[in-house]
Amino acid sequence: MNIRSLSAIAFGLALTVAASAQNAITPAAQGQGGQGQRGGGRGGWGGGMGRGLMGTVTEVAADHYTIKTEAGESYTIHYSANTRFLKQQARGEGGQRAGGGEGGPGTAGGGGGNPPQPIKPTDVKVGDAIAAMGEVDATAKSVGATMVMQIDPERARQMREMQANYGKTWLMGKVTAIDGVKVTLMGNVDKIAHSFVADENTTFRKRRDPITLADIQVGDMVRVEGAVKEGSFVATAVNAMGPPPDGASGAPGNGPPPTQPQ
Repeated sequence: MNIRSLSAIAFGLALTVAASAQNAITPAAQGQGGQGQRGGGRGGWGGGMGRGLMGTVTEVAADHYTIKTEAGESYTIHYSANTRFLKQQARGEGGQRAGGGEGGPGTAGGGGGNPPQPIKPTDVKVGDAIAAMGEVDATAKSVGATMVMQIDPERARQMREMQANYGKTWLMGKVTAIDGVKVTLMGNVDKIAHSFVADENTTFRKRRDPITLADIQVGDMVRVEGAVKEGSFVATAVNAMGPPPDGASGAPGNGPPPTQPQ
């Protein structure tokens, strides 16, 4: 897996935090800095809800940030009065975590008791890890941000660990084909096709209810835990989350957040 794929994974993981907040949190009044128009970019401020970048802030200005991505590239994150700013809380802030488990894919978004909180553009500082959602212009190395998520440092560290293990110990995505015990999916966080195989030791659940492989359908969103053995990803646990909402493509941020590990 190349560095660009890893950056996409990290961004997709960050967006699982924001997915539940999209309809639950109204945009905070910004009233600070921010231009109404992007300079030199494509597509204005609209669209791109499943597109964006994650990186570390290296510069803060009145209407933009500069970040360095995991690939070592510098991007300018343009924002306006219409950009939504959220902070991903650390564990223990804003209530108790829902569910349990440590370190697995289901922990990336935090517990249900730790929803992201609105912040101001001036709350983002040099050295912060942020995920910027919006229209990416790879030529201009810029993003017209519709949302900026300030990521808790401990969660950022976890995301880096998780991205290193994606495709090795866990997968998540939309099922595209089932051939016997082999299931193919489109990765929810990297938009790359992956496959896994089930054996007699694989457990299946739909949320918390036990199911079987026969209950998995093309179009379902699944989270898979397992390991690569002799060139194949062998699943130990598969959690089906049903089909994504109407209009969702399985791109980062469009699928449901991962459920908590059992």
